[in-house]
Amino acid sequence: MSPRRSYDQYCSAARALDLVGDRWTLLIVRELLAGPRRYTDLHADLPGVSTDVLASRLKDMERDGISTRRKLPPPGAAYVYELTARGRELLPVLQALGEWGQAELGERRPTDAVRAHWFALPLLRSLEGAGLVEVRLEEGDFHLYVGAEDGAVYGDGPAPGEPDARLVLDSVTCEAVARGELSVADAVRGGRIEVSGDGTLAKALRDV
Repeated sequence: MSPRRSYDQYCSAARALDLVGDRWTLLIVRELLAGPRRYTDLHADLPGVSTDVLASRLKDMERDGISTRRKLPPPGAAYVYELTARGRELLPVLQALGEWGQAELGERRPTDAVRAHWFALPLLRSLEGAGLVEVRLEEGDFHLYVGAEDGAVYGDGPAPGEPDARLVLDSVTCEAVARGELSVADAVRGGRIEVSGDGTLAKALRDV
């Protein structure tokens, strides 16, 4: 494990960047906000990262108390990485960074990788209340835990139980929401997001 590098500045921003300022670290946090992930899953959903860099960042994050590694009980018997409570506190940091970066998105480039769950954080910024939301996109399905204070804030695939709301939308609409050009409420009103479900969240979205 490489020694921690430091800016050696008595400033809270500098101290924070000592821990999470390295390339890939915050994107690993983004992936771990989905809950425990295996190394192979992280590598698959972080296109462009080398195995050496990913392993190094995970070790650094464990050393710094941002994430932990544990072994699943049989029959899984695989190791998974997950955020600590301290690591989960980075959610608003990522949300603020994502909101600030909306203006940099522009149209999707041919070289841009995309995963359906990368739209989880911008959608979470646009939803109010609390509950389980299933999202269906052309790229795949994922689910959101709106208002969650502990544990995962999103996950791959359909919701693990009956969701409070289901949202169906196309990539163009989702990208417009991610760029901050369109709110979820306006997309629902304009018929660009189909809402179903009997939960409070679904009813609130249909009443916008």
